[in-house]
Amino acid sequence: MAEPEDINFRTRKWIRPEDLNANGTLFGGSLLRWIDEEAAIYVTIQLGNERVVTKYMSEINFLSSAEQGDIIEMGLVATKFGRTSLTMRAEVRNLLTRQSILTIDTIVFVNLDAEGKPAPHGHTEITYERNRIPERLRALT
Repeated sequence: MAEPEDINFRTRKWIRPEDLNANGTLFGGSLLRWIDEEAAIYVTIQLGNERVVTKYMSEINFLSSAEQGDIIEMGLVATKFGRTSLTMRAEVRNLLTRQSILTIDTIVFVNLDAEGKPAPHGHTEITYERNRIPERLRALT
């Protein structure tokens, strides 16, 4: 995937020994856990609700690997606001070389109400402000 200008690479991870698989490269399961967590935080900010769940991830395309000592960066961008969902695209790349490590074309999160049911969120565009951060989380700062 070419480097999209609209993806913001905000999270960086330093690959440590505990992140490696038996081949001495980054364990894919760790990377997917980091992406899911980053996506959940992104959606929480975009929708102003910490009650969100991963509904769907499209094909995960591993393009290259990372090794101990590498620094990677994860990027997400919203591609569609549904009535109760937010769809986004993800890319992970090496911070220094900019080589893509992984792409996921579609990740869908669903906004939930207090009972855990899908609920309309009322948003239609990306925000770069922190005004949508849920009140409970703002109180922690």
